Amino acid sequence: MKIAVARETRPGEGRVAMVPELVEKLTRLGYTVAVETGAGDLAQYSDQDYAEAGAEVSEDPYADAVLVVSVNPLDRSVVRRLPEGTATMSFLPVNQSHELVADLRDCGLTSFAMELVPRISRAQSMDALSSQALVSGYRCAIVAAGMLRRFFPLNMTAAGTVQPAQVVVLGAGVAGLQAIATCKRLGAVVKAYDVRAAAAEEIASLGAVPIKLDLETLEGSGGYAREMTEERAARQMELLAPFVADADALITTAAVPGRQAPLLVTREMVEQMKPGSVVVDLAAESGGNVEGAVAGEVVRIGHAQVWGGANVPSQLPGPASKLYAQNIVNLVTLMTRAGDEESAGGFAPDFADEIVDGSCVTEGGRIHHKPTREAIEGPDPDPEPEPEPAPQPTADPDATRLMPAADPADPAHNAPEEGQP
Repeated sequence: MKIAVARETRPGEGRVAMVPELVEKLTRLGYTVAVETGAGDLAQYSDQDYAEAGAEVSEDPYADAVLVVSVNPLDRSVVRRLPEGTATMSFLPVNQSHELVADLRDCGLTSFAMELVPRISRAQSMDALSSQALVSGYRCAIVAAGMLRRFFPLNMTAAGTVQPAQVVVLGAGVAGLQAIATCKRLGAVVKAYDVRAAAAEEIASLGAVPIKLDLETLEGSGGYAREMTEERAARQMELLAPFVADADALITTAAVPGRQAPLLVTREMVEQMKPGSVVVDLAAESGGNVEGAVAGEVVRIGHAQVWGGANVPSQLPGPASKLYAQNIVNLVTLMTRAGDEESAGGFAPDFADEIVDGSCVTEGGRIHHKPTREAIEGPDPDPEPEPEPAPQPTADPDATRLMPAADPADPAHNAPEEGQP
């Protein structure tokens, strides 16, 4: 049972899906690991490092592989030459990858998208979105500190006192909290805002000051915020404007995978910032939190320099690869069945498991992920009927005895209640 590690082909991508120090964890599960030549070069992992860790290094690692792992989706030319039944595991933005998803379906491949791993407690160790957001949040703080032409910390000297930088962070998810923590470690005074009520306590726990606005909170599912109305967005901008104007550095991190990033800061708000100010927009690739931010570029708006993030985790490819590879190992472990006297072990995803089911995009020549299937193929022509609720005991006409309950052997007897797993 072989796992192939692909060399990334996206321009500027420095990460790799497996690192040498974790190869042994896969071999202990019974796999051989084949790494494409040069796959780890940009993350400072040489082919020799992989070979010494017990992996094969090959120009064509895909032959006979049961699973191909990568950071970004495989190139369509690679997908089309994989044997039917091969599985792939990578980030796979389904809303922007309809042609690739169709190829995966038509080639009979089973594909898993790392960004679709459910955000539940049991899946935390497999949550690649969070692990890569951690890297991005740290990188944002370092970029802001590097671009700002002043100290972050307070300095009291015989020659006078240098006041600390004032930093505002908008968005307190994994990336935002890491940005807050890093700016605090560097000595800045940090204020932060998030539309979720629970975030205020997390912000304060890091030593930052939660920005409190007289607005309703927007708690959503999966740890994300609900989409706000235009009226609320306008009022939020109005209330945030003074905080933005006073900031030496503004860092924005609000984003939801697969959706347009919310606009939090207008050009006019940035124009009110002080000379020499810095804006770091982590969400620039998905539309941007800051009006005028451009992914991969630094632009000037008013007196401020605005840095637009582009594939930010790849800017720290070594630690980003290590965290991502651990996510991969944990997910592969979940999908690996131990052998016994009756059957051999190996890669055997259990689709009754909500993590496996939720992260699967294609399987068995069909699109497994329902929203993607409907987006590509249209609504299901024959939707599965809702299970009928189990019959409840009812009184007979004479009201002298109860009718028998449903037979436990009847599948309907064990049908889950609505809203239950």
